[in-house]
Amino acid sequence: MLPIPDIQQPGTARYDAKDPEVSNPPIRQVKPPQGAPNVLVVLLDDVGFGAASAFGGPCATPTAERLAAGGLKYTRFHTTALCSPTRAALLSGRNHHTVGMGGITEIATSAPGYNSLRPNTCAPLPETLRLNGYSTAQFGKCHEVPVWETSPMGPFDRWPTPGGGFEHFYGFIGGETNQYYPAIYNGTLPVEPDRTPEQGYHFTEDMTDKAIGWVRQQRALMADRPFFLYYAPGATHAPHHVPKEWSDKYAGRFDHGWDRLREQTFARQKELGVVPADAELTARHAEIPAWDDIPDDLKPVLARQMEVYAGFLEHTDHHVGRLIDALGDLGILDDTLIYYIVGDNGASAEGDIHGCFNELINLNGVNDLQTTQFMSERIDDFGTPQAYNHYAVGWAHAMCTPYQWTKQIASHFGGTRNGTIVHWPNGIQARGEVRHQFAHVIDVAPTVLEAAGIPQPMIVHGVQQKPIEGISMAYTFHGPDEPDRHVTQYFEMFCNRGIYHEGWTAVTKHSTPWDPKGGVAFDDDVWELYDTNTDWSQARNLAAEQPGKLRELQRLFLLEARQFNVFPLDDRKVERFDADLAGRPVLIRGDSQIVYGGMGRLSENSVLNLKNKSHSVTAQITIPDGPARGVIVAQGGQFGGWSLYVLDGRLRYCYNLFGVKRFHVGGATALAPGVHEVRLEFTYDGGGLGKGGRAALLVDGRRDGDGRIDATVPMIFATDETLDVGSDTSSPVSDEYTTAESTFTGAVAWVRLNVGSDDHTHMITEADRMKVAMTRQ
Repeated sequence: MLPIPDIQQPGTARYDAKDPEVSNPPIRQVKPPQGAPNVLVVLLDDVGFGAASAFGGPCATPTAERLAAGGLKYTRFHTTALCSPTRAALLSGRNHHTVGMGGITEIATSAPGYNSLRPNTCAPLPETLRLNGYSTAQFGKCHEVPVWETSPMGPFDRWPTPGGGFEHFYGFIGGETNQYYPAIYNGTLPVEPDRTPEQGYHFTEDMTDKAIGWVRQQRALMADRPFFLYYAPGATHAPHHVPKEWSDKYAGRFDHGWDRLREQTFARQKELGVVPADAELTARHAEIPAWDDIPDDLKPVLARQMEVYAGFLEHTDHHVGRLIDALGDLGILDDTLIYYIVGDNGASAEGDIHGCFNELINLNGVNDLQTTQFMSERIDDFGTPQAYNHYAVGWAHAMCTPYQWTKQIASHFGGTRNGTIVHWPNGIQARGEVRHQFAHVIDVAPTVLEAAGIPQPMIVHGVQQKPIEGISMAYTFHGPDEPDRHVTQYFEMFCNRGIYHEGWTAVTKHSTPWDPKGGVAFDDDVWELYDTNTDWSQARNLAAEQPGKLRELQRLFLLEARQFNVFPLDDRKVERFDADLAGRPVLIRGDSQIVYGGMGRLSENSVLNLKNKSHSVTAQITIPDGPARGVIVAQGGQFGGWSLYVLDGRLRYCYNLFGVKRFHVGGATALAPGVHEVRLEFTYDGGGLGKGGRAALLVDGRRDGDGRIDATVPMIFATDETLDVGSDTSSPVSDEYTTAESTFTGAVAWVRLNVGSDDHTHMITEADRMKVAMTRQ
């Protein structure tokens, strides 16, 4: 039972504390069992099995190799094929549908397996450890907070702290962040980076500095307590951001293309023993173009994309190494159980067939803007603060060598199999060995509890708990030949489905990450059958030869899916982005919203949606006696958004179209000191999504300027940039000021966002909605 109930023992009944007969029991603190180790869980983002050099990949990961040399490599460790679900499963020890995370939080529905709400019957591992006396902290990415709970008002029950069991959190909330301009929280309070990109700032370095500082402080003040540290960088999720010197190390190494790269990686994997000698390299699917079919003028751009990614992964591993070195300097490395999980799913194929310079253009369904010429002209900017880049599908597939498919495709090992390393010298005698037992991310929590000597709790905060669904991996630490204990595991993501049982897998792929078209009817999905006891990589489909075995496993999938909340299957794409149709709560309703001076870090889920419609933005401001400048209100950032601001004492408006073009509208009147009401009126052209319009500026009710906006962002400005009042945090929307210059020199009393009565949303067709929403998916 957690918290462990206090037991009060009566002291000696004496009137005077100085009486020599006075005797009180000592204060007892809750502490873990003697010998419980420190625990460090490292979870990288979007790294396929064939990426890291520790598992034969082309990207140097010396820290992973060092830990593997002193510990164990796991070659059959599996994730869920997507970030939020894997993280929820990791921290709970239960399957992702059990804890409501059947997809990412942005597409949550009201179905229990997909609502993004971890039940209080499934207390997270950090909370169990904390209530048993561990110090707990998380650094990096958290993508498990329901979107309607991400505003500054919370509630914070499902944030890392306090609801997630972590006493300290430093990181970002959401699926991705700009590594140069991250939206950081310290606990639940937004904070800004202490340096600019020009001064050398990068989030991975920053979060590592904070993690090292926390460990040192914990050791200095609570050395008698072990810690649980969860280190989850945003790397290597897009955008692929890394200092140029890291990507330049790989110049020319990928000019031969992804097909040759797969062959080279596969050969190294056999040499390392992370795949058996008789394993087969699976064929490239027809949906993925051959490198030889890529136009010659595009190949240098695609090669640079991979150079940047490789540098990004090596850079990330380097900073993991800094944390490992800090543990060594403190003399606690040998007594720290380390899980280094190289990816929360397979490599990401969400960058489209040719990759992209600005991922947000693709998310908005206007991929055609990023032509070969467009990307070639910007080739030197990939990976820098000027880009929001992602690599091509072919590279993602190569990073999942030797398996089929990629991230999102839970049916095949390319989406779910991730190299994993366990290092614990005081608890594992073996050094540099390989383990081939089947394991899943839900197995981490019970392994940690067993290592710590802590039982699974039956009751937490008065609520009876569901049993942990994972199986401890501790039996593998000393038993390389021990038979598998995790013998059955279902998989499902975006209706890509699979079942593993005693080496056999039955799988069906229903959807493709880069293809916006929906799949066929569920009953028409084609199932495949593989015996991975003899066919390691799922290369030989036996469905036609053994239909009876296939039917047996299909029935088993139905039983497992029913038990763990997988049903109903849901391949809707448009509807799940509409909160009302999906059945999840909406924070803001109606056609008007008022925000006040000082408010900020408001995600797009926290403010009125002004896209694809006529709207107005009205603000009451006070102009100081001195020079007036700065942002009144801004939404978005460098790669898309809008800003209403004062420059040289005059009102200005900037509309940023994906960072490709900025439209400026300026006022003519110098704003006198005192109180003013300023207003932007945007009249939308209509006729579909992402169309243009006319912007007019008004000061105290009088028109002060107007201008044409040729096109607009149809769906999303950014996944991490926000709306801020009185400044423009993170990256700047306008090119007429920097983030440091964006603070308004006067005062902003309030800002009212309003959707006009003459909006043109009725002119947006259902086909338009379908096209953009499916692309965004």
